[in-house]
Amino acid sequence: MSRREPTGSVGVVEAQQRATGPCEVSWFSALCDDDTTQLGVAEAALPSSWEHCREIVLAAEAGGFDNVLLPSGYTLGIDGVAFAGGMAALTERIRLLVAVRCGELWVPQLARQLATLDQMLGGRLSINIISSDLPGEQLDSGPRYRRTLETMETLRRLLDGEAVDVDGEFVRLQLDPPRVRPVGGRSPLLYFGGLSDDARDVAARAADVYLMWPDTVDGVAALIDDMRRRAAHHGRSLRFGYRVHVVVRETEDEARAAAAHLVAGLDDDEGARIRARSLDSGSVGVRRQAELREAAALDGFVEPNLWTGIGRARSGCGAAIVGDPEQVLAKLQTYRELGIEAFILSGYPHAAECRRFAELVLPHLDHAPLTGPTH
Repeated sequence: MSRREPTGSVGVVEAQQRATGPCEVSWFSALCDDDTTQLGVAEAALPSSWEHCREIVLAAEAGGFDNVLLPSGYTLGIDGVAFAGGMAALTERIRLLVAVRCGELWVPQLARQLATLDQMLGGRLSINIISSDLPGEQLDSGPRYRRTLETMETLRRLLDGEAVDVDGEFVRLQLDPPRVRPVGGRSPLLYFGGLSDDARDVAARAADVYLMWPDTVDGVAALIDDMRRRAAHHGRSLRFGYRVHVVVRETEDEARAAAAHLVAGLDDDEGARIRARSLDSGSVGVRRQAELREAAALDGFVEPNLWTGIGRARSGCGAAIVGDPEQVLAKLQTYRELGIEAFILSGYPHAAECRRFAELVLPHLDHAPLTGPTH
């Protein structure tokens, strides 16, 4: 099987996955009003709510996923930390990857919330750090990421049960070791993403799992190589995660038709408005997603089975793996061979695509949750 243009049978893919070991396979719960049947077409039943997002998480657990991302936004949707606390009593096995925004909470308060949440979940918490501004404030990239680094380093020490004496540019604290700690006494894994040099440096110094948005196979390989070098410079190692949408159907023709239907009702002006209202619309990562769309063929595919049409109405993660089960498996395996250990998948509408992926693809993947700190 060619690494660059994967084809072949499920049996071949499974054999290769046994050689590379298990990967974490996560789904996405649309806490930020990111659910629809057709992009750019509002549906009254799909904006985020406790009931709707609960259904997605429960579908992911029933389907066998390892983890589920609970995203966070200032103005859209519902709160991820509060939602995770509610889900703790309703789930038994699946982990929750809770997104938290550095600009929203004081670090000791955040550490106490997360330690408590991990206890409620019985140790099933993972943390997605977002380098956000404070509401109503906008810092330049450099100082914002310096604040993020100080926040991550201090948060980890508190979650590890250490005393802190920090006199930083943004974080100034003198605290005794906290009594409330996560299960196991160590910080849950910290997931973090960003494509700018500032973001990459923060990830290399403070993250456990570096998350990336869709890119070509060559682009993913180059980014992993760069991040490994950066982490090694700081005496660290990283795991790698890949956030991407999926459109899987019994046949490739059906998958392509489903992808086309997803954007069939999209007005280009409405798509531009959707992208522009995101707080990260000017980031390096978002610009890279736009470059992929511009480089794609007329049908939106930038390389085999990677379709960029979804980014016409989405500011962030802007591409989908599209194909039949064997093609989707082969594409995921290609990323595994490059070093990806965690996938965060999603599809529209989220609950329906979750169940479809769980039926058609997930049973053929060797997967298990990422556990154990890398720091």
